[in-house]
Amino acid sequence: MKRLLAGYAEVMDRFSVFIGHACSTLFFTCIAVSALEVVLRYGFDSPTVWSTELAMTLCATVWVLSVGYVTQRNRHISITMMELLVSPRVWHYFRLAQLCIAFGAILVLAMALWGPAVKVLGRTEHSGTAFNSPQPTYLKVLIVVGCGLYMAQLLANIIRWFQNTEKDVTGGH
Repeated sequence: MKRLLAGYAEVMDRFSVFIGHACSTLFFTCIAVSALEVVLRYGFDSPTVWSTELAMTLCATVWVLSVGYVTQRNRHISITMMELLVSPRVWHYFRLAQLCIAFGAILVLAMALWGPAVKVLGRTEHSGTAFNSPQPTYLKVLIVVGCGLYMAQLLANIIRWFQNTEKDVTGGH
C-alpha cells in the first residue's frame, strides 16, 4: 500500500509539473494577442472585439490549471514569519494542518461550483459582450477541473508528508 501511495504521489507530481509547463505557453499566446490588439488599435485604428476577452480567458486558464504545479512546488503564499518563529518540528505539523485545511476548503468550493458547472453544460452561457463568447460556461467548468487538480496534488503532498518525503523546493525547512 505504501508503494502504491508513493507511486500516486510521484505520478501526480509529474502530471502537475507537465500541466504547469504546458500552461506557461498560454502566457505567450496572451502576450501575442495583446500585442496584436495594440497594433490593430493604434496602428490601423481597427480594434478587435475579441482580444481582451481572449486574453482574460487565457490568463484565467493558466491561473486555474497551474494550481497543481504551484502546490507541488510549495510556492503558495504563506506566512513565512510563522516559519521563522517556530521550530522546524512545529512548522512540519503546521504544514500538515495547512494541507488538510486547503483540501477541505477546495472540496467545499468544488461542491459549491459543481451544480452551476453542470447547469451551464446543459445551457451555454455567453459573456454578453460584443464578442459574446461562451467564456462563462468555459470558466465555470474549468474552475471545477482546477479544484480537482488542486485536491489531487494536495493529496499527493499529504501522502509525502506522512511518508516523510515531502519535497521542499522552496529552500526553507
